[in-house]
Amino acid sequence: MGKVVFSEAEFDLAEVVYEDWKAIHRYASLPIVSQYQPWETMREKDTTDYVKGIVEAAQQVPRTRFAYAIQKDRRTIGVTELNVRDKTNGEISYILHPDYWGQGLATKAAKKMLLYGFEELELHRIYGTCDPNNGASARVLQRLGMREEGRLRENLWSKDHWRDSLLFSVLVHECG
Repeated sequence: MGKVVFSEAEFDLAEVVYEDWKAIHRYASLPIVSQYQPWETMREKDTTDYVKGIVEAAQQVPRTRFAYAIQKDRRTIGVTELNVRDKTNGEISYILHPDYWGQGLATKAAKKMLLYGFEELELHRIYGTCDPNNGASARVLQRLGMREEGRLRENLWSKDHWRDSLLFSVLVHECG
């Protein structure tokens, strides 16, 4: 289990460790989880490569990828990330096992990442994107205080076609 970096009654955020791959694979291998993602349902090698990338990125100096396991009852149920794109901008993302959808955990975990980006990393703007058909993800971004900026047309190759993305962002002085 990775070092806990944030703890709340409902969940913990912990550094992702290689051993998390099995828990992550439990949801990343489900078709319902990848339906709005550009990647296909993950095979074991895909999941281990993903986790290996997170673990390696955590060792980089300067660190630009902050990916933390969302843990409930000491079990990894998802991951939230903040990727620093340049000195002033970051991109946020989140993914959860479907057993935990609709409980507000993605919003609460992503909110911690948002605050970390503004308070610790001194970012000015943090953005997130989602598939236009993924209303639940769009609502998470809105609950984070993000405003919809627009639609990126055919910006992402998703499985076998070009896909649009909705773009949301929040500025440091808008985050409360």
